[in-house]
Amino acid sequence: MTQLILGLVLFLAVHSVRIVADDWRTRLRSRLGENGFKGLYSVLSLVGLVLIVRGYGEARLDPVALWTPMLWARHLASLLVLLAFILNVAAYVPGNQIKAKLHHPMILGVKLWAFAHLLANHTLADVLLFGSFMVWAVFDYRSSRRRDAAAGTVYAPGTASRTVLTVVVGAAAWAVFAFWAHAWLFGVAPLGR
Repeated sequence: MTQLILGLVLFLAVHSVRIVADDWRTRLRSRLGENGFKGLYSVLSLVGLVLIVRGYGEARLDPVALWTPMLWARHLASLLVLLAFILNVAAYVPGNQIKAKLHHPMILGVKLWAFAHLLANHTLADVLLFGSFMVWAVFDYRSSRRRDAAAGTVYAPGTASRTVLTVVVGAAAWAVFAFWAHAWLFGVAPLGR
């Protein structure tokens, strides 16, 4: 469990600098240069991610159950993760109406993904992992919206065709993950095959 906690602290701390110390981040970027900053950010993020994966994997070997999982929650979680995939894709498809409306769909996708997994899972490691990401996403979304307001950021309205493309790509990615990749990567078939 220690590796999981250390990984979460490192990974989420790196991803929270803009939330709590945006001016310091700007100064550090200037001092290190764009590539130096991205390199440091990437290395620290990767180390945090490796610790999270290893720690979560170890915690799954000796799980501490907190409640009895409910079957309906698993089905609801699958639906919520479908929406999370679409939101994540919306962050990258230019000119879609989802991004135009929500402004930071990836952060909302992380929040939805974490909430879905909190519904479907029941161990201490699950609560630590998904709960941490959900709390981070709440604060990051708020911070991002505040920065947008301060900068006067305006998002292009988006088109229906780009929105349909976003939904189709997101749903296809979810299907691949739900029906094959999740079981292959994590040993759990979310749709109960």
